[in-house]
Amino acid sequence: MKRITIAIDGYSSCGKSTMAKDLAREIGYVYVDSGAMYRAVTLYALEHGLIAPDGTIDEERLRAAMPDIVISFQFNPERGRPDTYLNGVCVEDRIRTLEVSNRVSPIATLGVVREEMVRQQQRMGQEGGIIMDGRDIGTTVFPQAELKIFVTASAEVRAQRRYDELTAKGEACNMEDILRNVEERDYIDTHRDISPLRQADDALVLDNSHMTIPEQKQWLLREFERVVNGGKSGMSGDSKISGLSGTLK
Repeated sequence: MKRITIAIDGYSSCGKSTMAKDLAREIGYVYVDSGAMYRAVTLYALEHGLIAPDGTIDEERLRAAMPDIVISFQFNPERGRPDTYLNGVCVEDRIRTLEVSNRVSPIATLGVVREEMVRQQQRMGQEGGIIMDGRDIGTTVFPQAELKIFVTASAEVRAQRRYDELTAKGEACNMEDILRNVEERDYIDTHRDISPLRQADDALVLDNSHMTIPEQKQWLLREFERVVNGGKSGMSGDSKISGLSGTLK
């Protein structure tokens, strides 16, 4: 069977990572979390003193360091998913800390960082058999991907998912604050100068606002099988479906 490249883009809290990881396990493809790559660069910057306490980034030193920052992924059978490696060292847990989360957005908007990460991402996908999710995968990283999915849902639904996720972890949170954060992230993602979030012209749109997770998985698997069996990607009559009642990450 032909091994293709699958690009999944979309808004925050739409479930891109969940659906990408599920499909990768189902079909035996490599899953790449592009967001983890920007987190790894942020970790490198923090550990090398490239981010001041006030958040100021030493862009010149970071630019000089970029050729020495290599991100890779290795499957972890205990976790059932790939771990992120920075220069050969596993950093999966360290890139998920609050400190990294608070610093990653400014790092990810820098042109020099995005250019290098796109280059590394494109190298990972040279042989096909890869699923990558993010904000600019189908438009910038893999514009020739055989299957492109653009995931969306209402801001209210996505905020509710985030609220449910945080409260399940025992974290105190405010629904209005979460909704405001979702809307702010949407604006930043769609209005940044470099590789803004947008739907690729030939992407299939999945509005998962009111779908169950099994329904979403079935839809994605069907589209994958259609493409590898010779069908064309792109908008079709049954390609837009709505909803999602499950909680996704």
